Parts: sequence; structure tokens; C-alpha cells
Amino acid sequence: MTSRMNYGKAAPGAMRAMNGLEKYIADCGLESSLKELVRLRASQINGCAYCVDMHSLDARAGGESEQRLYALPVWHETPFFSERERAALLWTEKLTLISIDHVPDEVYEQVRAQFSETELANLTLLVATINAWNRFAISFRSEPGHYQPSEG
Repeated sequence: MTSRMNYGKAAPGAMRAMNGLEKYIADCGLESSLKELVRLRASQINGCAYCVDMHSLDARAGGESEQRLYALPVWHETPFFSERERAALLWTEKLTLISIDHVPDEVYEQVRAQFSETELANLTLLVATINAWNRFAISFRSEPGHYQPSEG
């Protein structure tokens, strides 16, 4: 696969805006491990090879177990995730695939039981942001295999 263009160079203002979202998300109070699970799951759903590579590496660098990473696509059927993580993964799937059923009330109630209003708004921004990144990486064919997690 060959990259179609360097979108960061083509639209630096757009990348500043996206990076501003990431800066906010970094300090929003959600657990780092939860954020990586959400990013990885949305990227899996969207079929973004670059982002799956990136976020699986970041999750591992953050101490995530191989078992949980391998089980992420089938999280519904495993005991490996906390109720809070399960709620976040459900929210991620419903928002990423929003055209299917527009996030039913029962899903909202289930997720809301695990997150404060502020946390849920921040989780929603996280899901929206990774979906935007996926669209950049997929559309312009960002090549996986070169990403290195940052130190500390």
C-alpha cells in the first residue's frame, strides 16, 4: 500500500485542530488504559490498519496484556474487562456504527451507570476523535509498521 498524500503537510491547520483535541483528551480524566482500548476497538471496527498498529503498540507499552488485546474484538464474550471498560467499549461500538441504531436509550442508560456526565462527554469526544483519525489514515492510506510508542 502506498500513501496517497501527507495530510499533515497539506492541511497543517487541520492537524493542529486534531492535536488540540488529543491534548484535551490526554488531560480529561479518563484512564489511559481505557482510552487505548477505545482507540483500538474503534480502529478495528473501521478497518484502520495504521491506527490498529499504533494503538496496539501504545496499549502494550502502557502495560496492557496480550490476552486482553487479542480478545478485544470479542469483548462481549470474555470475562477480561471491567464493567466500566465494557460500557466504554459498548459506547465505542455504538458511536462508531451510529447509523445502525442511533444509540438506543437502554445503551445510554447502561453506559451512563458507569460514567459521570463529564466523563461520558469526554468519552464521546474520544470516540469521535479516533473515528476522525481513522478517516484520515484510511482515506490517505497511512502505512502501518513504522510507528514507535513514545517513551514515558
